[in-house]
Amino acid sequence: MSIRIALENPQEFFTNQDVIRGQVVFSLSRAEHVGAIIVKLEGESRTALGVPIDGSGKGISQRPPGHAPDVMYNGRRPLEVIHENHKILYKVAQVFPDEKAPLQREPIFLPPGQHRFPFQFKFPFNNMCGDAAAMSKIGGLAGSGGFASGSGLFGLGGIRVMDGTKQLLYTHTTKTLPPSFTGFPGEAEIRYYVKVTVQRPGLFKENWRYHTGLKFQPIEPPRPPKTNQEAYARRPFTFRPRTPRPTYDSRARSSFFSGRRGADRSGSSSNNSGGQPDGTRSPAPTEDPPSVEISARLPHPAILTCNKPIPLRILAKKLTPADASDVYLVALQIDLIGQTHIRCQDLVNTELSRWVITSRHGLQIPLSRQGDPVGSEFVIPDTLWNTIPLPNTVMPSFVTCNLARDYQLEVKVGLAWGKPPQTSTTSFFKGKNRVDASDIPQELHLPLNFSNIQIYSGLAPPEQLLDAVRQGRGRRRPTTTTTATNNTNNGNIQRPPQTVAAPVPQQRPTPQTPPALPPRTSTASIPQQQDSQQQQQQQVAPPYDDAPPSYEEAMAEEMTGPMIPPTARPAYSGVTNENSPSTLPEKS
Repeated sequence: MSIRIALENPQEFFTNQDVIRGQVVFSLSRAEHVGAIIVKLEGESRTALGVPIDGSGKGISQRPPGHAPDVMYNGRRPLEVIHENHKILYKVAQVFPDEKAPLQREPIFLPPGQHRFPFQFKFPFNNMCGDAAAMSKIGGLAGSGGFASGSGLFGLGGIRVMDGTKQLLYTHTTKTLPPSFTGFPGEAEIRYYVKVTVQRPGLFKENWRYHTGLKFQPIEPPRPPKTNQEAYARRPFTFRPRTPRPTYDSRARSSFFSGRRGADRSGSSSNNSGGQPDGTRSPAPTEDPPSVEISARLPHPAILTCNKPIPLRILAKKLTPADASDVYLVALQIDLIGQTHIRCQDLVNTELSRWVITSRHGLQIPLSRQGDPVGSEFVIPDTLWNTIPLPNTVMPSFVTCNLARDYQLEVKVGLAWGKPPQTSTTSFFKGKNRVDASDIPQELHLPLNFSNIQIYSGLAPPEQLLDAVRQGRGRRRPTTTTTATNNTNNGNIQRPPQTVAAPVPQQRPTPQTPPALPPRTSTASIPQQQDSQQQQQQQVAPPYDDAPPSYEEAMAEEMTGPMIPPTARPAYSGVTNENSPSTLPEKS
C-alpha cells in the first residue's frame, strides 16, 4: 500500500483565490475494504509559551530544566507550556465515494492496483477560524448545512472531522490569511498543507494518512495613490570644537646626543618672532565646528515590498556658515528590524529579528564644503542601496489571531569632520608614520529610525478587481431608512414600517397661545393605514438594500482565474522546509 498526493502545476507558493488541483494516487497490493477517502486543505497558526515564574504575563519561549515550584499563576503552574492552535483554513472534500453518490451503508471493496481520485480547493481571502457560524457547523453539532451534514456519527456520511467548537473558546480576528512562517522553534509557526485520510472500517484497523506541505503568500491590499508626501527621520548635529594645539618649530627640536648643534638650533629659534623659549609658537586660532542635518526619507505611507530595494533617500543639509573643513560620509548601515508578537491565551512574548540590508565602511563622500551657503542640501548617492533587494526570508506584515509581524527601519550614518586618512599597509621594518591625535578626523554615528514600516508581498491585485472594489464602494444607501417589523407578545401586533424623516425644529409656545396638541387617529383607521403602507412597500422596493461588497467579496465574485500568474511570483523562503515536522512541543 502506498499513498501520495500529485499536485497539478505546483507553484513556488500559493496565494488568495488560487485553485489548487491534484490527485490522490492510491496503490494497493491486495484488495481492501475502504469506507471513505477524505482530502483536507488546512492551515494552522500554532503558538506555545511557558508560564513565567514571576507571574508577569510575559510568556517564555522554552521550558527551562528543573522542576517547577508549587506556586500557581491563574490556575497554572509556572514553567508549564500553554498551547493555542487556530485553524485559519479548513476545507474538507470527500473524493471517494463521490459526495453526490447515494450513501453506502457498507464499506466498498477496492481491488488491487493503482487508483486516482482528483480533488480541487480554492484558497479563500480571510481566515476561517473567526467565523463562528462556520466553525460551529464542523463536527456535527449544528445540524445539516455544513461539513457535518450526513447520517454518520461524525457527520459527512460518517467521516471524522475537526470539532470546530474548540475554536470558539479562543479570541479571533478576521484578517487576510497570513503567510507561511517558521523561524522560532518550539514557540510559533504557521503552516499550510493538504491531508488525505483513507478510512478503513474495522475495530483494529488503523486509518492510512498522508500529507504534503505548501507555501502561502497573501495578496497585498490596495495601495494608496502616489503623492509627493514623504515620511522622514531627521537629526541635526554639531561637531565638538577642536582643542587648539601649539605649533612646534622643527629647528628647535634636539636630542640628548645632538650636543652643541642642538643648542645652536635652539638659540637661533629663540630669535624667531612670536617664539617661546621652549621652541613653541602661539596656539592656532580655534575653528568653528560645522553643523549639519541628516534626514532619511521614505514615500508616505512608508511601504516596502518583498524582494524589492528600499525606496530610501538620505540628505545632508548645512545649518551654520562655518568655514571649517569638509564633512564626509564614512559609514552607512541599513537594518530592517522585525517584531513578532506571539500570544498564547493570556501570555504574550515579542521576538526580534534583524536583517542587515547593507553595511558600507571606509567611505569618503563629501557632504558639506567650506564654500557652500547655509541651507544647501546634498543628496547621498542611492547607489549604495538601490540595487540590494530585501532578503527572500522577509515576509509581509500580517495580523492573525495569535501572531502578528510588524517592522522598523534603522539607518546608521557615520560622519567625519575632515577627510579621513586612506588606509595603507606599512612594512614592519619601516615602521609607521607618527600621526598627531588632533589630526585624526572627529567622527559621529547617528541612528535614524522609522518606527512603523509596512511590508507588502508584491502580489498586486489585477486592475479589474480594483475596479470592482471601487464600484462596490461607490454604491450608496438611500437617505431614508425604515424600521423593521416588531412583534410583541401581547396579541402579536405588527407595526408598519415608518419612514424616518429629518427632525423639524418646533416653535416654543408663548403665554398667549397654548401648545398644539398632537394629532389623534381613530383606532378604526389603523388597519386601513397598515394595509395601504404594506402595499406601497411591496410595490416600491428601496434600491441597494444590501450592504456594499467588501474587498474580499468583490475578489471572490469577480475573479475566476488565477489572481497572480506563476511567472510573476518571486522566491519566498519564509518556511525553510514546508514538509519538516513541527517543532512545537506536544500537549501533555
